[in-house]
Amino acid sequence: MKSFNAILGAVAAMSLVSIAAPASAEPIKNIVLVHGAWVDGSGWKAVYDILSKEGFHVTAVQEPETSFADDVTAAKRILDLQDGPTLLVGHSYGGSVITEAGVHPKVVGLVYVAAHAPDVGEDEGTLGKKWPSVLAKTEGAVEKTPDGFTYLKPSELPKLFAPDLPRAQAEFEARSQVLAAASVFTTPLTAAAWKTKPSWGIVAGNDQIINPDLERWYYERAKSKTIEIKGASHSVYESHPKEVAAVIADAARNAGN
Repeated sequence: MKSFNAILGAVAAMSLVSIAAPASAEPIKNIVLVHGAWVDGSGWKAVYDILSKEGFHVTAVQEPETSFADDVTAAKRILDLQDGPTLLVGHSYGGSVITEAGVHPKVVGLVYVAAHAPDVGEDEGTLGKKWPSVLAKTEGAVEKTPDGFTYLKPSELPKLFAPDLPRAQAEFEARSQVLAAASVFTTPLTAAAWKTKPSWGIVAGNDQIINPDLERWYYERAKSKTIEIKGASHSVYESHPKEVAAVIADAARNAGN
């Protein structure tokens, strides 16, 4: 039979272990999804369904695309409604939005999905010229209204934005575009949340809207945990929702650690 002193020693040792080894952070439950230019939040439906079934509280922002400031404000408005720590996810131009809006105190991590991630003073339009995409080399693919709003030529969107989606789905997206003010692509950022918060990045290997090399450069600079989905188009969040949702879920489970 152990002596009383030996038992006390064992209890003390157990207490020291419990003090020295704090419990791991709880997984993030709130996820906010931010869409890119020319589309809306409905494109996140498949990703939303997967994450919701896994128990996450998921909300999609609907940006007006009337100005960069308006879109950042729309994202912050949704962040204000969250009840705790939140993971912020952005696709394409939505990456610029989350980079600026991600300084919000509730945001604990960022996920970039085939997305831009400029630094303070940078804008995605200028950076895109350094790494031209197929879109940039396709004359007449982007059209502009007399009052300065841009859209993808409907005949070009299925080929450039969503070549790996069912044709009918891509054509519907081409005819239901949210026109984006041209200024949203050239407004310099005033904050870069990836400098102070952990980030994850998804490279779409066959992206024709953003050059995949630019995506890789962004994520390397931000020290993002990065994966590449080979052969995926710019619509990777729609054509590969399981893979995209898996990255988001992993980020939510680890952003607080």
